[in-house]
Amino acid sequence: MITIVTKDNADRHVGHLHQMHRIRKTVFKDRLGWDVTLSGELEVDEYDALGPTYVLSIDRYGKLNGCVRLLPTTGPNMLRDIFPFFVTKAALPCDERVWEASRFAVSRISSAAEPGISQTTYELLMGVLKFGQSNGISTIACVVDVRMERILRRAGWQLERLGPAQRIGNTIAMAGQLQVSAQILRQLEARAGLAHAAAA
Repeated sequence: MITIVTKDNADRHVGHLHQMHRIRKTVFKDRLGWDVTLSGELEVDEYDALGPTYVLSIDRYGKLNGCVRLLPTTGPNMLRDIFPFFVTKAALPCDERVWEASRFAVSRISSAAEPGISQTTYELLMGVLKFGQSNGISTIACVVDVRMERILRRAGWQLERLGPAQRIGNTIAMAGQLQVSAQILRQLEARAGLAHAAAA
């Protein structure tokens, strides 16, 4: 189940947000070895203080399986402030209809719908698309590694690169943008449904 958490309802999801920061620490620090800011067993950065929107995948028992953070590009965001050098083919995104997705993280225990793509991943991607459609968002900007680019392509959401891939520490990453549309959502829903049926 997808839950959308904003600054207006965050006080009702304190436990889920705590789980989110724990998963982010597990994924980005422990698993990927990124240089991220930690507070004990939690990964938290300055963009979490800006009232972002979180798309959370929560199972029937209330356990968080995955998350992604969304921020408008008209304000502070990671692509503009930290990774502008990734964007060489266009101007840095700055438009009320363009939002940035960051901190996409999925628990390792999430079941795979097909090799490399978990049901949680599909659920989060569709959650981002539905939120985008409901809020007049036309484009999602992001910085992803090559593994995530492949996952997006196989899921049916094609990333348009905004510049060449570059090595950052142990990661090869790039900036890109994803179009938000009803057609893309239908494609993801169809692929997720077929993968779920095959795994059942």
